[in-house]
Amino acid sequence: MNFRPLLLVVPLLLTGCSTMSHMSWSSLSPLNWFGSSVEVSDMGVAGINASTPLNEAAINKALDDDYRLRSGMGTRNGTVTSFYQALDGDTLVMTISGDDKGTVKRVNVESDAIKTAWGVKIGTPFSDLYEKAYGVCQKGQGDNANDVECVAKESRHVSYLFSGEWHGPEGLMPSDDTLKNWKITQIVWHANAI
Repeated sequence: MNFRPLLLVVPLLLTGCSTMSHMSWSSLSPLNWFGSSVEVSDMGVAGINASTPLNEAAINKALDDDYRLRSGMGTRNGTVTSFYQALDGDTLVMTISGDDKGTVKRVNVESDAIKTAWGVKIGTPFSDLYEKAYGVCQKGQGDNANDVECVAKESRHVSYLFSGEWHGPEGLMPSDDTLKNWKITQIVWHANAI
């Protein structure tokens, strides 16, 4: 067996290690060969961040043209908002919204295929992330009035919408004992810290 080619490659690999400290070895995994997965972090969702213009071309570019976009208008807290829905086939993956002539202000992720940088995804139970709602959670608003929204421990730009069964008085927060079985139905990224 000829070891000469191996002897030439090993020093190159070893010297390369010291100059490639910025490289993520997980990127060599076969699971990552066919494109990186979309992720929610403090900075945004995939390539969408607070400086992304709210227009189709910019959003498509930020999402690497991986989704079909559908535009629309709505209201949030009495203010008219524009939005784009990103669809995978006919499945809604996320809604990107903001003011009509500005930048992205909010992204609502609704697909369990997208995780946060901390490994949280749709379907994660409240009890996996929090012991108590006090100080980090509040009642949802508008279309999410029956949900509870909690700020992520890792980032004030990320929150989780929890949904579940509760038959208490309208407008009141469910107890911690009730919330522990609720699950994330949306992950929300906010351009402005909450």
